[in-house]
Amino acid sequence: MSTVVTTKPTPPPSPHQRADRRRLTLAQWMLVIAAGLALFSAVRLITDANGITSTGQVSAALRLAVPIGLAGLGGLWAERAGVINIGLEGMMILGTWFGAWAGVQWGPWTGVVFGIVGGALGGLIHAIATVSFGVNHIVSGVAINILAVGVTRYLSKFTFDTMEGGTEKQSPPIDSITSITVPGLSDWMRDLNNEHWFFVSDLAGIVGGLVTNLSLLTVVALLMVPFSWWVLWHTSFGLRLRSCGENPTAAESLGVNVYKYKYLAVMISGGFAGLGGVFLAEVAANIYQEGQTGGRGYIGLAAMIFGNWMPGGMAMGAGLFGYADSLNLRGGGTNVHALLLFLAILLALAVVWEIYRRKWVTALVAGVTGLGLFAYYLSVDEVPSQFVSAAPYVATLLVLALSAQRLRMPKANGRPYRKGEGK
Repeated sequence: MSTVVTTKPTPPPSPHQRADRRRLTLAQWMLVIAAGLALFSAVRLITDANGITSTGQVSAALRLAVPIGLAGLGGLWAERAGVINIGLEGMMILGTWFGAWAGVQWGPWTGVVFGIVGGALGGLIHAIATVSFGVNHIVSGVAINILAVGVTRYLSKFTFDTMEGGTEKQSPPIDSITSITVPGLSDWMRDLNNEHWFFVSDLAGIVGGLVTNLSLLTVVALLMVPFSWWVLWHTSFGLRLRSCGENPTAAESLGVNVYKYKYLAVMISGGFAGLGGVFLAEVAANIYQEGQTGGRGYIGLAAMIFGNWMPGGMAMGAGLFGYADSLNLRGGGTNVHALLLFLAILLALAVVWEIYRRKWVTALVAGVTGLGLFAYYLSVDEVPSQFVSAAPYVATLLVLALSAQRLRMPKANGRPYRKGEGK
């Protein structure tokens, strides 16, 4: 007599399990970053474009990346709770104005507090419109952007225009926030960077940019990235907030006050955007000027999407956009020319990877783009200044296009919600 033994087939892994398997460890991430820096260094040696990793270039990139990163953090907090915040630009504008207004009268740190409050007020308006009244999130955000421009222009006529050194479009100068330089280490990194050695000088340039003439507000902004990660992923408050963005009906059934968490998230979002605005007024320029934000709220939103709604990825996206913007400020025609070769090599590696994954169309697109960049690199000695000025925006579009396939936003992001709708 034979016995037939049947085995239950193992179910295929879920998408989340497959994603966990592909998640890189910290050590693997460090290896990837080191490999990228090594490639960057090789391109610098080939093209003799030593400015691409100079201490001054890194310092300028950090200064330009901070307001973008703060706006991106603001978008992350709101969208993790299920509210799309297109109004980041307007909240940054409110932050620049309120921060400058208070900073001129009572000092820069008071301006920081008022700028955060100004941005949070914009977030409160957005929350009232979207959460309480169910207004379309995009419509509300665009309205806030328009409203912020009008309100700040109106207020400037009654404040800055009556102050000595101010006009209706700009404020008087604001006292600077203290900057720090790590003695000894800063000079050592600069000397190493000037040697132009492979990898070592590039690493020294990056470290030197992080320890030279660093504003205390920059330090605060950098700390907000790990702080947001810890709060959102390692506290019960963060778990409840993220549940409102994934499945608010289920969250409500477990006793979570969804309205309260959405309100808090959007106000915190506005506060971060306002802090980014204060940075522009008090660190980047020491003066408020109309139109100062220059679309950084939108670029911050793009950085958040690039980072897949995660603080670390968002910080990388902000750094990329800040670096692209810094090339324009430092006369980067030669540097951008070198980066064309770097991008062509990256796209060649992407072709190999996509062929390995049997993604033929993606491989073809990457290959054609890479060949085009390489051909352009060979045909010119320096990139025209017009292209350098457009580099931040081109980088934004390219990054979003190339990263679109791996993105996963919160499931309930942008969806209307009404209390008790699951009953």
